[in-house]
Amino acid sequence: MFKRINNLFTEHPSSLNESYSEHFLCAFIYGIRIVFTGFACLIHSVFPFLFKTVASDLANEIVNDVNSRKQTTLLKQKPKVVNYI
Repeated sequence: MFKRINNLFTEHPSSLNESYSEHFLCAFIYGIRIVFTGFACLIHSVFPFLFKTVASDLANEIVNDVNSRKQTTLLKQKPKVVNYI
């Protein structure tokens, strides 16, 4: 039972070669940044001269960071060995 519950929290992070805490921290920081960017967008909707590129800048940063993390994950993965007979 404990193992099944533990897998719920660790399966996805381990698929990225991350611990639960590493994945939590990264996702939490993304979330906080997205919330603050949302507030900047709300302010921008009233005052269009403020925060002109905040949302697109953050989106690009997150996409680049996620792609970089994926590349790191691919490099860390053990190569699959295929035995031909």
